[in-house]
Amino acid sequence: MNEKLKAFERLLGVMDELREKCPWDKKQTIESIRHLTIEETYELSDAILEKDPSDPGPGMEKIKKELGDLLLHIVFYSRIASETNQFNIADVCNALCEKLIHRHPHIYGDVKVKDEQEVKSNWEKLKLSEKDASGKIENKSALGGVPSSLPAMIKAYRIQEKAKGVGFDWEKPEQVWDKVQEELSELNAEINSKGKVEEEFGDLIFSLINYARLVGINPEDALEKTNRKFIKRFQYLEKESLKDGKQLSSMTLNEMDEYWNRAKEL
Repeated sequence: MNEKLKAFERLLGVMDELREKCPWDKKQTIESIRHLTIEETYELSDAILEKDPSDPGPGMEKIKKELGDLLLHIVFYSRIASETNQFNIADVCNALCEKLIHRHPHIYGDVKVKDEQEVKSNWEKLKLSEKDASGKIENKSALGGVPSSLPAMIKAYRIQEKAKGVGFDWEKPEQVWDKVQEELSELNAEINSKGKVEEEFGDLIFSLINYARLVGINPEDALEKTNRKFIKRFQYLEKESLKDGKQLSSMTLNEMDEYWNRAKEL
């Protein structure tokens, strides 16, 4: 524990020095580093997805690096806020501890839970009862904690999870699969009648995300892995066809398929 505290104290000291002496760091505001924080979050996400389970060493090293970059931002925001006596890193840590203790009554209280789903359900219910500094309820809706700027697929997944947390959910994956089929039929009908195609397409995707959630698949991760798989295969197609003196723009689809199928075999 002492080693961890010393490392964190060292980080705070470095941050203080940078804020006082570095021309770039001195100029930054909470608003100016926001976009960098978003970038660092995505870099951490990339590192997690790129990690090779069969060779965890290098992958975990990259995750460690990206976690450090993200931690820097948390310390940076806290240092900026401390300069106007709004809050400091101790306030951030203590508020987090209080929240975790409050939302884990099965650890810090006498509440009994039977599984992780009940833990998640209690978490969402407790969030609805929490108040801000002025005494007002922070989240009047179970969906209030879903950031409006989240990418649409992640937002849909989180909306569904939060609705489940207060008991609004399907009972079986098979029911959702029936809904997927229903939405697919409705989309097809709208395409044929040139009607509300975009709306029905959105409903279909929402249902597919719901189905993925109920069978234990994170749709964002699944789609990103498919994106990366497509990129690898397409780049193989580009590279190998070029070796054979061919240009994609002059190749037939059947010719491209030959390289694509080779990439799939690899």
